[in-house]
Amino acid sequence: MPGSAPDPDPVRDDRELLTAHLAGDRGAFDELVVRHRDRLWGVALRTLGNPEDASDAVQNALISAYRGASSYRGDAAVTTWLHRIVVNACLDLLRRKKVRPTDPLPEEESRQPAVKTDAIAERDLTLVVEAALRTLPIEQRAAIVLVDLQGYSVDDAAEVLDCAPGTVKSRCSRGRARLLPLLEHLRNPDDVTRVVSTGDPRTTDQQGGARP
Repeated sequence: MPGSAPDPDPVRDDRELLTAHLAGDRGAFDELVVRHRDRLWGVALRTLGNPEDASDAVQNALISAYRGASSYRGDAAVTTWLHRIVVNACLDLLRRKKVRPTDPLPEEESRQPAVKTDAIAERDLTLVVEAALRTLPIEQRAAIVLVDLQGYSVDDAAEVLDCAPGTVKSRCSRGRARLLPLLEHLRNPDDVTRVVSTGDPRTTDQQGGARP
């Protein structure tokens, strides 16, 4: 219709952005990063437990993804492909640094139940959970972060970790068993499983599953 405004550019999906990046569109990869960076950062931070290390891992992963975009085979979602690169960067960093689970749990939280409900108490709870996560072997930690903290299905986590779903289930089960005695002081017995499963009791639905 004469005089009418042009239609806005359609929103490109992840695959279209990656294809455009490979075709030379300089802004396509940046758009892809902006779309997913919060979750990528969350996975790295929970896996490594250190903001500086997480920043390094995400940066290294995104450089690898930028340079190796042609390796994307299309057999998984682009976001799964990106998360796989980030998780691998985290695991590589942990192995290079030979990180060992030596960080103790904060003394105050280990001696008495968490009964406060204000923001400080919730932050304290997060610190305790993160310290407990650092006691896990890195493969178990990565599985717990994806399934219990980020809300991935077992099948999707298996895609990210490049292993069988049964392996993810086994790693999660063993990891939860290790976390339970470290976190059981945080809530009454009925809430222990939910604290282990989410790292934050506010993110649990009625069935005890983690929300993305």
